[in-house]
Amino acid sequence: MYDFIIIGGGILGMSTAMQLKQAYPDRRMLVVEKEREAARHQTGHNSGVIHAGVYYTPGSLKARFCLEGNRATKAFCDAHGIAYDTCGKLLVATNEQEKQRMEALWERTAANGLEREWLSSEALKEREPNITGIAGIFVPSSGIVDYAEVTRAMAAEFERLGGEIRFGAEVTALEERRQEVVVTTSTGEFTGRYLVSCSGLMADRVVRLLGRDPGFSICPFRGEYYLLPAEHNAIVNHLIYPIPDPSMPFLGVHLTRMIDGSVTVGPNAVLALAREGYRKRDVSLSDMARMFSDPGILRVLGKNLRPGLAEMKNSLHKRGYLELVRKYCPSLTLEDLEPYPAGVRAQAVTRDGKLVDDFLFVNTRRTVNVGNAPSPAATSALPIGAHIVGKVKELVEA
Repeated sequence: MYDFIIIGGGILGMSTAMQLKQAYPDRRMLVVEKEREAARHQTGHNSGVIHAGVYYTPGSLKARFCLEGNRATKAFCDAHGIAYDTCGKLLVATNEQEKQRMEALWERTAANGLEREWLSSEALKEREPNITGIAGIFVPSSGIVDYAEVTRAMAAEFERLGGEIRFGAEVTALEERRQEVVVTTSTGEFTGRYLVSCSGLMADRVVRLLGRDPGFSICPFRGEYYLLPAEHNAIVNHLIYPIPDPSMPFLGVHLTRMIDGSVTVGPNAVLALAREGYRKRDVSLSDMARMFSDPGILRVLGKNLRPGLAEMKNSLHKRGYLELVRKYCPSLTLEDLEPYPAGVRAQAVTRDGKLVDDFLFVNTRRTVNVGNAPSPAATSALPIGAHIVGKVKELVEA
């Protein structure tokens, strides 16, 4: 019998496990993860950005956790000898319409308590000679890190404190009883007094295994990236982001400096035809059947049909993808876009066809379940873990 069982070996699961073990050092704890190692899904396929909190609604969990997480991630890296670079982020407006949208972001960054600097076109060119724009916002606290390395360090700390991790243990059934939760996996059955799930792309399915209606469904969106050739590793000095288009549900294609010195272009947002559809050819008929019979997902796809088709076209035709980044980096050519692994976002969608924008939790008498954890979840992993520990304490002490 374990005191706590945590489902999920991504950065949220490992952050929660580590902090839960720190809070209850004498309790038996187990992490179960279906893959053979940690951070194999969203954590290991993201852009590695330590976000500052530019875009998020003031007062939301996203805004609060991102600001706390930016500082906490850097402090964790300092304590564990993990390399990171606080290179800063530049938001670039390429026309007057984008400049007007950027003025709204300027106000939002103030409401979220961020240090920032407004740049004229001349100041922008001085900071970034290869970037073209009429104005920009510089946010110095943004940075880059390898989140898979951060996750492995959290896992090591959890084990050092006495926690157990079972890899290759896919959860197949859950039963919440009066005094315990039974977790059936591909490698055996485990019983715990309390359960925490941080299941990412499988979040809704885990809640359903508990016999509960989650009230949302996960819709997977593939984010495709390209890698610039090594001779372009110095093409930018900061992270370069476009001004978000309000007609699109995601942030748009950006230039990201990676912690290994390389530079990536992306991501876009294309509907994935499998929950873990990292490649264009990854298709799951059962996943597709569930998606295309889900009223909420159908409403989202219908409302975003035009931008969705544009994203799909640019996914299939690299030249269209290139034009998105040439708006602010005109020197790039088609030959500069080299292959790079894609990621898949787990986006929660409500029955009435709304994308869940903030972090979302579904709790029962003996479980705490992360339902929606979109970007900046990796940046926010430490405060999200602390939040979950607080919810677990409420269950224990009830």
